[in-house]
Amino acid sequence: MTTFDRLDAEIIGALEEDGRVGVAQLASELGVSRNTIQARMRRLEESGVLRGFRPELDLASIGLPVQAQISLEIDQRKMEEIIERLAEVPEILEARTQAGREDIVVLVASSSVSDIQRISLDLVTIAGVRHTDTTLIINTVVPYRVWPLLDRHTAAKGWGRSTPPPR
Repeated sequence: MTTFDRLDAEIIGALEEDGRVGVAQLASELGVSRNTIQARMRRLEESGVLRGFRPELDLASIGLPVQAQISLEIDQRKMEEIIERLAEVPEILEARTQAGREDIVVLVASSSVSDIQRISLDLVTIAGVRHTDTTLIINTVVPYRVWPLLDRHTAAKGWGRSTPPPR
């Protein structure tokens, strides 16, 4: 497990707010040197904590206004093959395995509700998929974020060995 302190959290929080922020600006905002920021970011990337930078899209503005969560109950002996097939479906934004009645949950985006139905019907034809359950997403009221969690997780930690934890 990688050490993760308050400065790391502050860096990630700033990147979450603006993924295009430069190293010099980050250093200035956080009151540390550019070398410190660069070294921390390199360590976070090399350790696998920071896995990349992705654009955040408004899918509705490009003609994909309908999103749904489709849960799949599967024959778990065919998990690997099913995952390979899911990766081939362009409308799938994300797929996660889970514990519970359904085994895999996929997030899909499309242009219409009828197209979501087509996707759901296509998924149930994959060998090993026993059942699907589709839930339309109306609105994202809390988008994916990590800062509140990191803020709480590192509240009592310092900025590395040179800075003590806050009191």
